[in-house]
Amino acid sequence: MKITVLDKKGLKLKLLVSGTNTTYMNTLRRAIVEEVPTMAIEDVEFFKNDSVMYDEILAHRLGLIPLTTPLNDYNFRETCTCGGVGCAKCQVKFTLKAKGPKTVYASELKSTDPNVKPVYPNIPIVKLTEGQTVELEATAELGRGKEHMKWSPGLAYYHQVADITINNDKIKDKEECAKQCPKKVLSVEGGKLVAKKDKIYDCDLCGACSDKCKEGIKVEPKEDEFIFYVESWGQLSTDEIVKRATQEIENKFNDFIESIKKA
Repeated sequence: MKITVLDKKGLKLKLLVSGTNTTYMNTLRRAIVEEVPTMAIEDVEFFKNDSVMYDEILAHRLGLIPLTTPLNDYNFRETCTCGGVGCAKCQVKFTLKAKGPKTVYASELKSTDPNVKPVYPNIPIVKLTEGQTVELEATAELGRGKEHMKWSPGLAYYHQVADITINNDKIKDKEECAKQCPKKVLSVEGGKLVAKKDKIYDCDLCGACSDKCKEGIKVEPKEDEFIFYVESWGQLSTDEIVKRATQEIENKFNDFIESIKKA
């Protein structure tokens, strides 16, 4: 397998992966979405809530706030040395005390660990009117997207690289054919319809061009080349997400091998 970074900006990563198949690519995609752990608020204890928002709804909103996640600093509660009771090795406490009139933002959540905090401080939590108060304590812990999507680190998807064959002799209206491509992969140069080399990886095999010019253009997927996209919600960097996902896949294979040996 060969991996080439095509583009990396902020929380987005675009990779060219060759020498593999759809089975592995989908396994990697699912590992990213479902298996890579992050921190998220799981329990909320309300001391006072005069807002128009029910406790359950407010707790749900708090759980969906992405939190920065130092993976090496925390254990899963069920495997922690505390035996699942909850301690500083597996949990982070947040407190919130606000009085209206005001809009309460994520930045007002006070964390016991400065390394675990809201990724986006300007997320609105609740709007309080005159005299309304919210006081609560929230507990964040590690979890996985397969348990609840609030723990999912981001979005991952892929498509096969396109193999585009063009027969200009069979294309009457080359300009019109080029316009059919929503990704602007095709253009007319020197009187010929061509696929731009710097745009070829943008082709997601939609087939719009071949529908219009089916006799002169053929678009087929390459069996062992893929464009893989990762977009982080901010809890982890895209590099951390991909590395941890491959580690999770390896761990599952090792567990499977051990199960076979014991059978």
